[in-house]
Amino acid sequence: MQKDDSVLKLRLLPPSPENPRNSEGSIIKLKDGRLFLAYSHFYGGSADNSPARIAGRFSEDGGRTWTEQDVVVQENEGKENTMSVTLLRLASGEIGFFYVIKNSWSDCRLYLRKSADEARTWSEKVCTIPQKGYYVVNNDRVIQLSSGRLLVPAAYHPCSDGTSKTWSSRGISMCFLSDDNGETWYKSQTELEGPERSKSGLQEPGVIELKNGSIMMLMRTDQGCQFCSYSYDGGETWTPAQPTELLSPCSPATVKRIPTTGDLLLIWNDHSGEYARFGNKRTPLTAAISRDEGQSWENKKIIEDDPDGWYCYTSLTFVEDTAVLSYCAGNSEIGGLNLLQVSLIKIDWFYD
Repeated sequence: MQKDDSVLKLRLLPPSPENPRNSEGSIIKLKDGRLFLAYSHFYGGSADNSPARIAGRFSEDGGRTWTEQDVVVQENEGKENTMSVTLLRLASGEIGFFYVIKNSWSDCRLYLRKSADEARTWSEKVCTIPQKGYYVVNNDRVIQLSSGRLLVPAAYHPCSDGTSKTWSSRGISMCFLSDDNGETWYKSQTELEGPERSKSGLQEPGVIELKNGSIMMLMRTDQGCQFCSYSYDGGETWTPAQPTELLSPCSPATVKRIPTTGDLLLIWNDHSGEYARFGNKRTPLTAAISRDEGQSWENKKIIEDDPDGWYCYTSLTFVEDTAVLSYCAGNSEIGGLNLLQVSLIKIDWFYD
């Protein structure tokens, strides 16, 4: 545990021989005040297609301490694994539980279950991606717009082996939409592709609704920065993706709105200035604030800066005056994705 007055870091879920990887979490506040963390619990290896289930822990003190034993939230339903969870409080009051079922390098899709009793029981699952294929949806990514529409940002990888080694496997970003509380889903009209020189394409998209009703999408690339696109019709069509000034390796960014201030909070691997030396490494883990709806970013703050660290797949929720983050925080010794950390950071710290 690392602690000061504004930041509390918990190396919550280290790997073990029987449980070689804990990664990709999402946290939600329950109506009784407890926090519920769900995450990808690997039990048969640490590769992205190794066997995994969704496990959970609870906190009764705002995230400072957590229950010591897992509860099984969702057993492995895939031929390979079940992983990458989003917990989302729906406008209906239910909890949406979104997770990926991975069957093969040609079949990886996101599913939804709902709970009307605060995560005690779950409904039958619904597939949010109607067509078969290999679709990557990061943890803690699904949002509900002010209109009530649900939005799943996804990247399609049209290749037989699911890697990014060939031109045909470049990520193509898009969204899947639901206007009936997740019962039925359809694909956005626009599919976003990266520049021809990019081998990665546009991967692991994340979205945020802006105050004017438009939606901003950020996507990781191998072009040295995050790419950005906008939708002005609820996610059905998108502007051509363009590079941003957010320098980074091929690693995802997370952006959410701070409830108490209305500003946007961005978490990513900043590779500007002196940090350009890190090349493809996913370090440092950096935060920044936007007071103008993502047009500019200020108050850069370093959350983690170990040169050997590997920080990514952040979830972000807000509890009163605190931002509660979960993220992978491994290193070369234990594996970059194998340790899940929870950090509590006072919102004022991002503005200091």
